[in-house]
Amino acid sequence: MKTVFVFIDAANLWEVQKAKAKILDLEKLKNYLKSTHEASKMKVYYYDAYPKPGTRDHDVGNKHRFYVYLEKALKFVVRKKPLKQIRVETERGTVVEEKGNMDVELAIDVVNQAKKYHEAVLFSGDSDFLALIRFIHSRDKKVYVYSSRNNISTELRTGGDGYTDILKIQADIWRGDLRRRER
Repeated sequence: MKTVFVFIDAANLWEVQKAKAKILDLEKLKNYLKSTHEASKMKVYYYDAYPKPGTRDHDVGNKHRFYVYLEKALKFVVRKKPLKQIRVETERGTVVEEKGNMDVELAIDVVNQAKKYHEAVLFSGDSDFLALIRFIHSRDKKVYVYSSRNNISTELRTGGDGYTDILKIQADIWRGDLRRRER
């Protein structure tokens, strides 16, 4: 019996979807991963930062409905926080930058859950996660990295037990055209 935990950095996944110009079907992706990694049990964590209400010209309520779908329908564990707004003074005046990095939350879950999985699947391309991969290996566990050629550091691509370019997956894991959805 093999337990696989999946840790998805939503920002990295968004970049993959933009590169493909298609939306990933997360239910199909979960099924693909369960089959590919021959998991008898799988738990998926999803990390995302979201815009605060009133900070966009459009309704951000869909984002929260999406989180409910992930939790209720797909049984994902969703870790989320509002984007932090930082005022920065520039030559042209004050601009607002938004930050929403979820790397620490992801790393904490990988470490805290390490006794509960045999393999970890990491959806990120950030070279900072190389230390996390080393931690997983030090616990005699395997870790597989999923990202895209446009979004992966050399360290992460070669540091795990395997790397998969999501853009090259031949299975049916995509749905809908991204351009149609952005309108």
